[in-house]
Amino acid sequence: MATKLNAHELDELDASALEAKLREAKEELFNLRFQAATGQLESNGRLRVVKKDIARIYTVVRERELGIRTTPGTNEEAKA
Repeated sequence: MATKLNAHELDELDASALEAKLREAKEELFNLRFQAATGQLESNGRLRVVKKDIARIYTVVRERELGIRTTPGTNEEAKA
């Protein structure tokens, strides 16, 4: 079970690590939804946390595409 992610932690990850985190979060969300449907879910709050983690990951990916955030390993000062 993963912990709540924050944007600063996601900033430090490269694209492949972000993709792996996204895959893990989506898998966990699927499992939580399955548990909710079968009445086995103990913590409804975990659903909300995982959804927000997925949204955070998508936000970081999109901001990198738009150039708002930098990808780790790239040096912005070297470009200037």
